[in-house]
Amino acid sequence: QVQLVESGGGLVQPGGSLRLSCAASGSIFSIYAMGWYRQAPGNERELVVVITSGGSTNYADSVKGRFTISRDNAKNTVYLQMNSLKPEDTAVYYCNAEARVVTSGQKYDYWGQGTQVTVSS
Repeated sequence: QVQLVESGGGLVQPGGSLRLSCAASGSIFSIYAMGWYRQAPGNERELVVVITSGGSTNYADSVKGRFTISRDNAKNTVYLQMNSLKPEDTAVYYCNAEARVVTSGQKYDYWGQGTQVTVSS
C-alpha cells in the first residue's frame, strides 16, 4: 500500500554531513507519521527521529542538535540532515511510515530497503 525509496547514504569522515531522502508513494493519505531508524551490526533497530502529519517531532537523545528531519509535502518526501557525524552513527538507516485506520485504530508499518551510512576516517 505504501512504498518507500531511500537515497543519500555513503561514506563520510567524522564531523562531516549527509542528507538522506525518503520518497513515499501509494496510499500516502493513510500515513500518520514518518521517521528514520537505524541498525548497526549486532544491535537492535533504534528510533532516530519521527515526524507526525501535524509536524511534531521526537529525536533520540544521541542525535539531538546534530540531525534534523524535514518534509516536502508536494513531493511526499522526508529528509534527514545529518551534521557533525560520529563513528557511532555508522549504521543502516531505514525510512519508516506508519499508517492508521482512523475508524478502527489499526496501525501498519512500512519500511524502506535501507541505506548504508559509514562514518570513518
